[in-house]
Amino acid sequence: MTIDELIERIRSREMSNEEVAEYLRTFGIAEVGLNRIDTHREGRTGSPEVVFGLGKTVEQIVEIARFALAESRGLLVTKVDRSKGLGVLEQIPELQFDQRSGLLRSGSSNLKAEGTVAIITAGSSDLPVGEEAAGTLDFFGLRITRVFDSGVAGLHRLLAAGDVLQSADVLIVVAGMEGALPSVVAGLFRQPVIAVPTSVGYGASFDGLAALLGMLNSCAAGVTVVNIDNGFGAAVAARSMLAMAARKAVTSD
Repeated sequence: MTIDELIERIRSREMSNEEVAEYLRTFGIAEVGLNRIDTHREGRTGSPEVVFGLGKTVEQIVEIARFALAESRGLLVTKVDRSKGLGVLEQIPELQFDQRSGLLRSGSSNLKAEGTVAIITAGSSDLPVGEEAAGTLDFFGLRITRVFDSGVAGLHRLLAAGDVLQSADVLIVVAGMEGALPSVVAGLFRQPVIAVPTSVGYGASFDGLAALLGMLNSCAAGVTVVNIDNGFGAAVAARSMLAMAARKAVTSD
């Protein structure tokens, strides 16, 4: 619930004084088993709390999911492997699980954003991280354009999609190996570029470290870089950029 929504519920008497006091008294923390859910995060930061599934058990995810469903909250869980995702679905079949992106989901974020984000992957091996970004953007209600398998080994594939990329508002570029693709994209297009290094590559790629360092040392100005395999983080950054632009537009009007 946002602050504006809380004020409106108080004004319309949908919430009693006791309910408002209890809502504020918790500091937005809901105890769910061993987990502490930040229920105020969406209203405070403009982005809901998203569950990092790696390292969590099926039982923990099920607890969190049942809480979210009972509260009619959008739920997004990242980095869920096939075995864990299917285990959760056995207990809560109404959830959606995408094995390719590793995203487990119910509903969507209450705070929508407007705009189109193009997701460019260097190779098909980078697709899972690209799909994590795409699924997260869809959770935020943003339009998505996919330009996959367009790496520097065949730049004509990227140039062939030039019209599509020019029509997007933000570009997310996902690449492993040496991580050169974001520099190329930022040198060709005017939109903000968010670079995502992946752990794809041979031994000297050091599980994505080479791509990460290459992107951080990009000769193209203004490239934003997130962590290795962090398609989710890139999507949140894109959403924040578009939401800020929308707020600026409203203020200027």
